[in-house]
Amino acid sequence: MVFLSLFLIIRCTDYPIDEDGLLITERAECYVSNFELLGTDFQTVRTKAPEIDTVAQTIHVEVFYGTDLKNLYPQFSLITDAKLDPKITGKVDFSDIENPKQWTVVSGNRQVRKTYTVFIAVQEISQN
Repeated sequence: MVFLSLFLIIRCTDYPIDEDGLLITERAECYVSNFELLGTDFQTVRTKAPEIDTVAQTIHVEVFYGTDLKNLYPQFSLITDAKLDPKITGKVDFSDIENPKQWTVVSGNRQVRKTYTVFIAVQEISQN
């Protein structure tokens, strides 16, 4: 029993843990694979798929006309073992369209950091 306990303690410390309690791995990949934007009813407010440019590190998303830009919930899908900084802890105010929001994706090994800028555009109302 003592041997098993020592093995588990040693085994659990093979990889370090970061300040968020997440495992630090050897992965250096660092990118956003998908982006979602939800309204207060937790339904999408996007009019179409987001345009994610992993080279320019930009995300362009169009939202429906009339969307409350002060109360949106962004959701990022990241490469395995990566994390987002700053953390998203609730609704985000995107109402200042001239000053887009930025988040940094941090690789699993915590060595690579890429800052993505999220540009919001509001769907134009059609006049038929």
